[in-house]
Amino acid sequence: MAGKRILVVGAGFAGLYAALHLRRAVDLGHRVTVVNPENFMQYHPFLPEVASGTIDPRAAVVPLRRVLRHCEVVIGEVERVDRGERTARVRLADGRQVALGYDVVVLAPGSWARVLPIPGLAVHGVGFKTVQEAIWLRNHVLSRLDLAAVSDDAERRTATLTFVFVGGGYAGVEALGELEDLARDAIESYPSLRPDQMRWVLVEATGSILPEIGPSLADYAIERLRKRGIEVLLNTRLDSAEDGVLRLSDGQAFPAETLVWTAGVKPSPLAAESGFPVDETGRIKTDAFLRVEGVEDAWAAGDSAAVPDLLGGGLMPPTAQHGMRQGKRLGSNVVAVLEGRPPERFEYRGIGAVVSLGRYKGVATIRGVRLRGFPAWFAHRSYHLYAMPTLGRKVKIAADWTVALLFPRDLAQLGSLEHPREPFERAAGARPTDPGD
Repeated sequence: MAGKRILVVGAGFAGLYAALHLRRAVDLGHRVTVVNPENFMQYHPFLPEVASGTIDPRAAVVPLRRVLRHCEVVIGEVERVDRGERTARVRLADGRQVALGYDVVVLAPGSWARVLPIPGLAVHGVGFKTVQEAIWLRNHVLSRLDLAAVSDDAERRTATLTFVFVGGGYAGVEALGELEDLARDAIESYPSLRPDQMRWVLVEATGSILPEIGPSLADYAIERLRKRGIEVLLNTRLDSAEDGVLRLSDGQAFPAETLVWTAGVKPSPLAAESGFPVDETGRIKTDAFLRVEGVEDAWAAGDSAAVPDLLGGGLMPPTAQHGMRQGKRLGSNVVAVLEGRPPERFEYRGIGAVVSLGRYKGVATIRGVRLRGFPAWFAHRSYHLYAMPTLGRKVKIAADWTVALLFPRDLAQLGSLEHPREPFERAAGARPTDPGD
């Protein structure tokens, strides 16, 4: 049994914790390789606070090489897994392709944004699943205020100050709440602008938002958002975004320079394209032990896995708390099988849901207890600080929160970082200065 090669595909919540719990396998002489597109794991629940500048982006990511010292870490994307040959085709950061062999594979490739074929969406929209998108969105919102402050065109100013979020789940509501707080604070520094000139819109296709927290808390969240002047449009769809003009199913049409798409996710297509058994949504079919159904030496967890909910019935939801605990059990089960012991079934009852609506505002349901306002916001922060991997990251985040309480919000707009070579290229292309000038 010694010397097996264990390949972990993806280092999100499930993949990272699976790799951490495979340390015992390394001690037994096996080799663990983790493949991930970035050299860090990003803690998605903190992305809204990264976007608002409350948390430094580096504090919301966990460097893989530091926490997975017992593993070989490969930065690249697994494009296909050959079940017969037991190899994975990996595209590295420089574009080269390599084949990695394995004896045991752990599939945790996560999920992608579920983007619909809406005209203009791909050109004018931005997602909210990565720390890069969160940083870009912060810079973009602040840059819109800069542009509006110097614009003499009333129509252009209106479009510049219109911010639209499509999707009323966790990501959309929390991102909107944090960024509206940021913009409301920032606009006080612009004498030519007023808060009532901004328009913030949440578009949701169903009859409510935040289905995980229940109808009463969802209604409360809608009420609080509307009291802040945020338009919450229910039973409404985005029909088009061509030429920067948003057309909604309720008949509205208006220009907007900010369109954030958070209308759901879909499983990574890797498993389906590699011939692993998947359900109708594309999630990998697993048994109660997190083994891939009908495939020897293959395991799966996280957003891309259809894990049976043994306590509540149906399937586990694709949330951070479930992915983290699935990863822990999966890693322990792989080690158990390598040692000749029986694996254990994965059983977990979720603790509930915590949602931030911006600074000092939130909703939460924890073990059946419903919270609103500041207590819910505090519970949101407390839970995610507890769940954040590594002590160093916890300390960094707590320090950022303390600074945010004691000092005004940082309003620096660093959008120029997106084009770091532009000043040098401009200088290189400039006409040399004549000494006689």
